[in-house]
Amino acid sequence: MLELADVLEARERVRETSRRTPLERSHTYSAMTGADIRLKLENFQRTGAFKIRGATNRIATLSEDQKEAGVVTASAGNHAQGVALAATRSGVDSKIVMPEHAPISKVKATKSYGAEVVLAGRDYDAAAERAHEIEREEGRTYVHAFDDEYVMAGQGTIGLEIVDDCPDVETVVVPIGGGGLISGIATAIKEQKPETRVIGVQAAGASSAADSLAAGERVSIDEVDTIADGIATRSVGEQTFPHIQKYVDEVVTVSDPEIAVALVYLLERSKTLVEGAGAVPLAAVLFEKFDYDEDEVIVTALCGGNIDLNTLTNVIIRGLVETGRYLKIRTVLKDRPGALEDLLEIFTAHRANIYAIHHDRTSRDVEMSDTEVEIELEMRGPDHVDAFLADLREAGYTVDILA
Repeated sequence: MLELADVLEARERVRETSRRTPLERSHTYSAMTGADIRLKLENFQRTGAFKIRGATNRIATLSEDQKEAGVVTASAGNHAQGVALAATRSGVDSKIVMPEHAPISKVKATKSYGAEVVLAGRDYDAAAERAHEIEREEGRTYVHAFDDEYVMAGQGTIGLEIVDDCPDVETVVVPIGGGGLISGIATAIKEQKPETRVIGVQAAGASSAADSLAAGERVSIDEVDTIADGIATRSVGEQTFPHIQKYVDEVVTVSDPEIAVALVYLLERSKTLVEGAGAVPLAAVLFEKFDYDEDEVIVTALCGGNIDLNTLTNVIIRGLVETGRYLKIRTVLKDRPGALEDLLEIFTAHRANIYAIHHDRTSRDVEMSDTEVEIELEMRGPDHVDAFLADLREAGYTVDILA
């Protein structure tokens, strides 16, 4: 089992490569929740995520023969960049296997840090199979994304920083994918402050840790489906699971819409960009996935900020939908002059701002004397949406909500 001494040793190894990231109090989320919310801004880390810590610690412990042979790993993106940079800084050749549908931005970034990138498999687990084949074929050392005590110890240096910067911390909320991050942080926290709670958070579409704890043993899920690609793993690690069982007080899940809302809040209110995995701790707090007291000091570990711009666009729209800020509707009008003007009078009365209108006379779903209209709108919140839709329906319009 990992011990505090291992994390303290890792701190010395990673000191020159990783950054000590800020820990800031959020007045916004404290006011929203009633707790005392702090943000551990690991999205400001080198390579944009915490993974550089564990990768640096692992590569620093390689023998000279292992360094000469090079390293290989599998990653959805953040670990890939961490290994690539850590290896390059140590003069070690690196080969990274990424899922075929890995975000283009993460693939390019990994290459820019000096690694050779191989695209293989539909998700992390499939990519890992190919990486282990390369390990055997080329004699490289496999640097696991999470199931390695040196990697776990490197990630645990975040926990040391949290205790140093926030000695009165009562609860730490950490994302879980394979479990390396939370194993390291929980070890560092609990062995210094055993009374501090550690809460793990998973995406509902990748809930292997929560399922494993419920079953009392490691279980693997067949599919992962979440916008939080950084924690989209089918199972937690063999080495990480005992640490989760020993040190983690509770594991909860959040939905993709809840993740999107948290991400949008961070962008709009905190001027902070995170990826889906980075938003899950705040989502768990905002949507009260676990119990906490008024004024409880809660640190949320925002583990990374490497989000693909195409994904970001979709997530922002979904977050605006969930918060009643964006509405897309479809209705049917009589195909005659003035029909659209009559509809828009209701829009004007509610000050609903129109992004776009699509007017379709050729739709097979309507009568030949009618026309179908799709409209995208900027709204001011759930109450505004409800009042607006109620007036439309009272005026006789049949409205389908598309988004």
